[in-house]
Amino acid sequence: MTHDKPEFPDPSEQRRMALSRWDNEGGAGPSRLQEGRTSPDARPEVPDLTNAELVQLRIRVIALENLLIALLANVSDRQLDLAREMATYISPRPGYTPHSLTIQAASLMIDLIERADQFRDGKSS
Repeated sequence: MTHDKPEFPDPSEQRRMALSRWDNEGGAGPSRLQEGRTSPDARPEVPDLTNAELVQLRIRVIALENLLIALLANVSDRQLDLAREMATYISPRPGYTPHSLTIQAASLMIDLIERADQFRDGKSS
């Protein structure tokens, strides 16, 4: 009796597949229907978050923001420029209707970069 080992894609292919899922909300795009769904327009029912879950999410966001600030404090000027460029990228583009959440997200990105700048060791940004 032979035991066939499952073939796993190489790490670079696994990263590519994971990133492609991020681009389409975890594989929920029209090209990859999730199990149990009959059409791309069908939405699973998601229960409202409880107060305890909301509190935990807030705590996690605070922790992630502070971790990100610590990491940004040690990156190169080029990486900071890239982060600023990304904030500009998600800002409303000419001809598109501005969305308040997108504007706030871009503003928060710049704020995090500026907060990290306070902790940089003599590096100019």
